[in-house]
Amino acid sequence: MTAPQPTIFTSHLYDQDFYLWIETTAKQLKEGRFSEVDLENLVEEIESMGRSEKRALESNLVVLLMHLLKYRYQPEKRTNSWLSTIFEHRRRLNKNLQDSPSLKKYFAENFMECYQDARQIAALETGLTLDTFPVESFLTADECLNQEFLPD
Repeated sequence: MTAPQPTIFTSHLYDQDFYLWIETTAKQLKEGRFSEVDLENLVEEIESMGRSEKRALESNLVVLLMHLLKYRYQPEKRTNSWLSTIFEHRRRLNKNLQDSPSLKKYFAENFMECYQDARQIAALETGLTLDTFPVESFLTADECLNQEFLPD
């Protein structure tokens, strides 16, 4: 028979061994030992997960829009690599929105801000002036997510 393990103070564990803190917290929740759960850090981590989902959505959208801008405004430089990047970031966005439909509103609300970021990055990457790329998006949010759509 093994000796009983001392109670782990998960709030200290959070700073000392994050992975062990996750395992311990999950076990406590599964076993219904709610009074032992480090609620403060658990809430912080859950909120952080939500922010991470939003940042991932924004990042993928900016990369996608930037490549769509380059595709449209540098047709002579189109490559399979650009097509692959467009496909992959659309796939990521569509998967993210499928897994978390509540992010569709966030996607729509932040589409133009991401488009403006993409314009700036496209100008830097291509060496073209910023005014080469229209201030208003040349495509809709739906077109942006459509795997079949490519700009002329």
